[in-house]
Amino acid sequence: MSSYSSASAVPPEDDVCSVCHDRFRIPCQANCSHWFCGECIIRVWHHGPAVQACKCPICRRLINLLVPATLSEQEEDDTQVHHVLGEIQHYNHIFGGAPRSLTQRLQDLPFFIRRLFRELLDPQRTLPLVFRARMMMMVALSAIYVLSPVDFLPESVWGLVGFVDDLLILLVVFLHLAAVYRSLLLYRHGGQ
Repeated sequence: MSSYSSASAVPPEDDVCSVCHDRFRIPCQANCSHWFCGECIIRVWHHGPAVQACKCPICRRLINLLVPATLSEQEEDDTQVHHVLGEIQHYNHIFGGAPRSLTQRLQDLPFFIRRLFRELLDPQRTLPLVFRARMMMMVALSAIYVLSPVDFLPESVWGLVGFVDDLLILLVVFLHLAAVYRSLLLYRHGGQ
């Protein structure tokens, strides 16, 4: 199975779970952007040490967040589905708030930014007002800094090296937005 670069709320219809090699049942997207059946990825976790997050069977990255796809009304009433979603909630509760290295945060950044922009463009989904305000403030402040002539490393003096501080500001803003959005996803999917 390949890594999915497109931002989608559901797995591709022409793909299958890489664990059971069957159609997705209770699809979940991991923080590495790969899709699995909820039951399959929980089974992968149970076959390893229960005190450690499992690794993605495809890319071997540590999975510290599982985001279930939107379910149909029939699926929501199924007791097996409730059990699997409870296991996913438990998994996210244990590993969702664990401290992560800067490398892991940078690897997760595209996943969270894609999902965030998809939610911003989806009229059916509404982000909390506090989150929207915080996000707009961070974007506005970073834009003001990047566009202003006042810099820690002015481009007129340092040339291309002067862009380093602008890039660092943008990276910090994106990391902050990803962290806030990640906590929102955890809250929505029972990680709190």
